Amino acid sequence: MSTSETGEVTGTKDKDYNIIWFTEACLSNALRLETYIQDAEREGDNELAEFFRKAQHDSRKGAEQGKAMLAKRLSAGS
Repeated sequence: MSTSETGEVTGTKDKDYNIIWFTEACLSNALRLETYIQDAEREGDNELAEFFRKAQHDSRKGAEQGKAMLAKRLSAGS
């Protein structure tokens, strides 16, 4: 990836693209962690399942923060 992309190629400013990417990554991680939780539970490893639940909670929190930031910036037109 080029370090000089500023939106000419994508049509989206880097800082806005970064928020979109961050939000998608958090959402994707939350989905992936659901599989990990189920795997741990299937094996009876409650400690590991709880570890993944906490990580999933943090991913959901990041996604919510990213969505709020994006909504704020899109409505402000920045």
